[in-house]
Amino acid sequence: MDYFGNLLALLKLEQIEDRNSFQTSLTTLSITQRKKNGNTWFPIHIKKITIERGDYIALEIERSNDQETIHHFKSGASVALFSNLDSVNHRIVGQVSYLVENKMKVMLHLDELPDWIHNGKLGIDLLFDEYSYKQMQNALLEASKSNKNPLIQVLIGERQPVFFSSATPISLDRLNANQQLAIEKIRSANDIAIIHGPPGTGKTTTIIEACKVLLKERNCQLLVVAPSNTAVDLLTDQLLKAQINVTRIGSPSRVTPELLHATLDEQISQTSSIKEVKKIRKRANQFREMARKYKRNFGKEERIQRQTLFAEAAKLIKEADALEQYATESVIKNAQVITATLVGAGHYSIKNICFEAVIIDEAAQALEPACWIPILKAKKLILAGDHQQLPPTIKSVSAANQGLKETLLEKCIHLYPQSGVMLQEQYRMHTSIMSFSSQKFYQSSLIAHSSVANTLLFPNDQPLQFIDTVGCGFDERDDEGSIYNLEEASFVLHYLSMLSTSLSQHYSPENYPRIAIISPYASQVDKLKALLEARSLSIYKDKVTINTIDGFQGQERDIVIISLTRSNQERKIGFLSDIRRMNVAMTRAKKKLVMVGDSLTLSKLPFYADLITYSEKEHAYYSAWEYLNN
Repeated sequence: MDYFGNLLALLKLEQIEDRNSFQTSLTTLSITQRKKNGNTWFPIHIKKITIERGDYIALEIERSNDQETIHHFKSGASVALFSNLDSVNHRIVGQVSYLVENKMKVMLHLDELPDWIHNGKLGIDLLFDEYSYKQMQNALLEASKSNKNPLIQVLIGERQPVFFSSATPISLDRLNANQQLAIEKIRSANDIAIIHGPPGTGKTTTIIEACKVLLKERNCQLLVVAPSNTAVDLLTDQLLKAQINVTRIGSPSRVTPELLHATLDEQISQTSSIKEVKKIRKRANQFREMARKYKRNFGKEERIQRQTLFAEAAKLIKEADALEQYATESVIKNAQVITATLVGAGHYSIKNICFEAVIIDEAAQALEPACWIPILKAKKLILAGDHQQLPPTIKSVSAANQGLKETLLEKCIHLYPQSGVMLQEQYRMHTSIMSFSSQKFYQSSLIAHSSVANTLLFPNDQPLQFIDTVGCGFDERDDEGSIYNLEEASFVLHYLSMLSTSLSQHYSPENYPRIAIISPYASQVDKLKALLEARSLSIYKDKVTINTIDGFQGQERDIVIISLTRSNQERKIGFLSDIRRMNVAMTRAKKKLVMVGDSLTLSKLPFYADLITYSEKEHAYYSAWEYLNN
């Protein structure tokens, strides 16, 4: 099977597995359970109803309860509006066009809303994401037909990448030596360049500088993408700070005036023609409202009148759409950089644009089929990421084992090591925190910048600790497939209480260090959150973040405590056996890293045995008994 045919087959396996898993959850769980899982908002209130582009009815909705509950809704997602009086028959399918905090706009392709939306309580269910799979499939099919494209030939291993002798090297004072090498690699690459950015090494800074250089030297337009909205927000924010004209396709995951102003929708709303668009849509709305008055008990004349009014409304909507299309093209044309998610790169507004360069950030977390959506718009591709951190989540074991788990970044690093530059100087961690990961994942090549190398929380503090719970009787338990360890969670909070006492002697509330407690398991996270709420430690709640390791990738804190959770006689460690997860966990801390776990269970894997040995050499190994007796 050819390259793209194989990817299509693997993607189909993943789609089937993903859909089956999602549908099972949607049909078997109660509204309360779906809300907890982040797949349902209920109840909701409709704040506004308007007619939008393409004859869609737009509902602006807001969830009134559980506003702190994390959810999985995002711009572009398929959703179903339902009534609790009959959630099976009273459902309308739509698409999220905009989402900010607890408000979203849902587009419905209807002539008119059903009567039942005025009865009972309304909710919104997240539906399976067929759209993203369709976008990926279309991209793979298109790529398979473009077998003469030099960039595609390079990426599938049929042609070697070309590097030109760069023009005179440029000196960028803000960058270190390796970052400057990465910029020179990008400048000289005809097809592909790779920025390998281990934790804290300034990958984002390098990307922004690369954009500035390309824009200045080529006077071109760039597309910068990433797998998640959070990563796109970070890039957009940094590009704006660099005084670059950015247009962000899709909705930001966090709300700041700067990010909102950068969105395509907001920029379109500021164009001169949009006022006329609103007037025309308002008139169309009036015609449709008049037509709806003939909804029941009307004869032939009324039917003709109704059809005439709807036809006039449709004509006006078409006129408004044409004006809005002009405004959209104007905004896109004026942008120096377009930012979007991988799937967002398939947006209609940039459908026919070929970019001088496409930059994919966090490429190690990107499913390869999704990468092909932006790649098809590229003359040159720049991949940035760290394949020693967590890969994309894949539901189908079969698809993963047959090759879907290998990212395009990994393939290109193995095929063309000459295309990449690894950033080596990190600006986050104390040397003791950095060194073990550096040895295990980066050939001992990481260097701690002088500003962080020896920075402690307070004089004589220990920046690294492994606290061993072996012999304490802290046994793990199973909660429907997610492991938790209540005694270990309780110990972690006990340790935090002791640490907080020490910190309070050195810090005022205003400059208190930021703390994260992370665990590989969602159930353990739930237990830790509940314990934090229940104890006197709740006063530190706003200073402490509790999350899974996977959910915390890309973030950093002054202090990180890892609850490793696993403790059993069989010495099973589950997905802790993917040591990249532990690499992510250990490299989030700036000044203090504390690992709590059962050495007997963990050390069955040589990696953890080596970690414990390293802790002993660093005089950082402790028994939990030393703290339990205090």
